Amino acid sequence: MKPEDLVSYIQIDEYSSTPKYKQLTNAILGAIEAGKLKKGSLLPSINELSFSLEMSRDTAEKGYRNLRKLGVVDSVPGKGYFIINTDFSRKLKVCLLFNKLSTHKKIIYDSFTKAIGENAAIDFYIYNNDFVFFKKMISTKLDEYTHFVIIPHFLEGGENASEIINTIPKEKLVILDKLLPGITGDFAAAYQNFAQDIYAALEQALDRLSQYNTLKIIFPKNSYYPHEILTGFYRFCQQYAFNHKVIHNIKEEEISAGEVYINLMEDDLVTLIERLIVQKLEIGKDVGVISYNETPLKRIILDGITTISTDFNALGSQAAAFVLNGETGKIEVPFYLNLRKSL
Repeated sequence: MKPEDLVSYIQIDEYSSTPKYKQLTNAILGAIEAGKLKKGSLLPSINELSFSLEMSRDTAEKGYRNLRKLGVVDSVPGKGYFIINTDFSRKLKVCLLFNKLSTHKKIIYDSFTKAIGENAAIDFYIYNNDFVFFKKMISTKLDEYTHFVIIPHFLEGGENASEIINTIPKEKLVILDKLLPGITGDFAAAYQNFAQDIYAALEQALDRLSQYNTLKIIFPKNSYYPHEILTGFYRFCQQYAFNHKVIHNIKEEEISAGEVYINLMEDDLVTLIERLIVQKLEIGKDVGVISYNETPLKRIILDGITTISTDFNALGSQAAAFVLNGETGKIEVPFYLNLRKSL
């Protein structure tokens, strides 16, 4: 295959969240596995790749550097890049389907890719909680991958998600974060128990919560968060006789001393803190704040925000273990309370 012919073989998917240099790496490795590239084959130049694939020179060069690191490609000054090793086989090709990209979802992605190493080709897609796009991705790519690793959260239409997911052979399926009802058969899953997790976390914070009279959870109407969270919240408040309320819009809620606010969305946390500062209510004394999902920033701001959070590193590494070992089974991932000065 001539170098210019290889350019037409390499496909860069603009919908994919996989970095382009990794897509380039995967495309060339795929061409080797398909027998289209032999040992000694000359590759397109950096300029040819950059022009033909509409990627930056830095991206094209980074892809080649990655291939050199894998021991597949080398270069000779004045001659270019060429294949030096075809003696390998990657049997795993993984489609990661995440509902959104956020700080904690990036932790899952980083943990997964680190644990799986170079043993698999990974295509990473974000479907933005859109069930129609999610359905299209699975139906059009069902035969392209050895595994699908899916985080299933939807704003609407998700009641039929299990039907679509059930079209995936169970040995290919890994469910992360939320265990949907209706998925049949023996498949792999690492998930949160949303109702029990919030109940147990609030129970651990009971001593500090007892300083306040009312618990309020900010749960937007159009949230993709599971309603099982509210089930656990109601159960805790009834068990320990707390006044409680579900808020759909923190911008319109009257805030008073003696209340604890539990937020799910990062934007709501910002709005809440801004309003508390304006009203000169001291966080951790006048009003308590608990935030879902641990991030490094929450350890620092306002001398520390109390969080309740699953172990996102464990979600990613467990998913990789399922793929690498060809295992099935359902594992409930630990959930933690991180007590800080905001409560």
